[in-house]
Amino acid sequence: MAFDSLEQRDARSVIHGLTNLKLHAERGATVIERGRGVWVTDNHGNDYLEAMSGLWCIALGYGNERLAEVAARQMKTLAYYPLTNHKSHPPVIELAEKLKAIAPVPMSHVWFASTGSEANDCAARLAWYYWHAVGEPQRKKFIAHKLAYHGNTIATASLSGVSYAHDKFNLPLPGFFHVTTPHYTRHAHPGESEDAFADRLLADIQQLVEREGADTIAAFFLEPVMAAGGIVVPLRRYLEGLRKYLILNNILLVADEVVTGFGRIGEMFGCTAMGLQPDMLVCAKALSSAYIPISALMMNARVYEAIARQSDEQGVLGLTMTYSGHPVAAAVALEALKIYGEMNIAARVRQLEAPFLNGLNRLLEHPLVGEVRGKGLLAGVELMSLQSATDKRVPFDPRLKVGALCARIAEQHGLIVRAIGDTIAFCPPLVISETEIEEMLARFKRALDQALAALRAA
Repeated sequence: MAFDSLEQRDARSVIHGLTNLKLHAERGATVIERGRGVWVTDNHGNDYLEAMSGLWCIALGYGNERLAEVAARQMKTLAYYPLTNHKSHPPVIELAEKLKAIAPVPMSHVWFASTGSEANDCAARLAWYYWHAVGEPQRKKFIAHKLAYHGNTIATASLSGVSYAHDKFNLPLPGFFHVTTPHYTRHAHPGESEDAFADRLLADIQQLVEREGADTIAAFFLEPVMAAGGIVVPLRRYLEGLRKYLILNNILLVADEVVTGFGRIGEMFGCTAMGLQPDMLVCAKALSSAYIPISALMMNARVYEAIARQSDEQGVLGLTMTYSGHPVAAAVALEALKIYGEMNIAARVRQLEAPFLNGLNRLLEHPLVGEVRGKGLLAGVELMSLQSATDKRVPFDPRLKVGALCARIAEQHGLIVRAIGDTIAFCPPLVISETEIEEMLARFKRALDQALAALRAA
């Protein structure tokens, strides 16, 4: 790195999440300076196909002038105003109305925040508030999946089922429980059918609830398709059984659509694609195509009416955020939703799903590829070792960090992906073309070949 380069200045001053900080100080950052469509360019002029939409979020790609113009216009009209003390503004009213109109199930009201973490945190808090309102304050516990990712506040990191969010942070908090990741090929017993696997997971949840007491469980948080957990598509039998069980035991269902919302898996919301009927629904990321931070928590009439009644009894809803429903963010989100409608974004994703997933599935012939999972324009390619003696795929020793190796080599080939353990995640902007999908696949194949050569040479 050149003296006082951007890379050196970054290493001296910026803390990076989901990063080995000591290693980062040695390696430095890839400094991205500009972007257009699905492409980004670093400070040395190198171009990359951004196959992760940044952090699962820039659905409309880079350089969308309509979103930039709307933001500038709103900043000049009304740059900021809070929603406290009976105040409001037109963009947030229109956005709430629009979200209710397109919600996958009937919703009553919308709470706004800035990030998915905040919105999920508020969902947990409001679940507690709701149960106090209906006279069941003992319902304090939450259930989520192992490997789930629901955010990184103290509460949402506790909801998340990933060790990196817990270890050395004194988390999870008491009362946060995690059940088996609904990943059939990874967690099924030998010879176990998909139906038997789903039934076993449901039985385990029932056992947990009976042990803790159904009347102590506040809510179950789940992602229609698990993203940061390695792109896991739950079996429909499992989700249907879980939905019925939660209703039977009067447990709230919170759908985390931070990644799956707004067309990502072929429907406007993942709940529609996966047959879910949540009491609360959290969305963020693609809500503004990541052009400005905003998230939303939709809730049905059952939940809203109870918390409204309790706020009247207390005199105020004791929950607020400075940037809740920020007018610039709301205006940009409204424009993004308008663009999604004009593009018929969900139908576009369904059309691109075949070339995207079929292309990745063709890589199953590669010696490094053990499984391809996905739906819509969201996929994971799990790297596994091919045992010559048995001709079977087995996981790599995690200490080899094969996924990280492959992702690093892919970047050298001008392709940005994300390694989740040994699963390579793909989440390209929804504006990607078939030609760009082909280019993405070609670059990834070259990265796989080079990673294989490196492993064999080691």
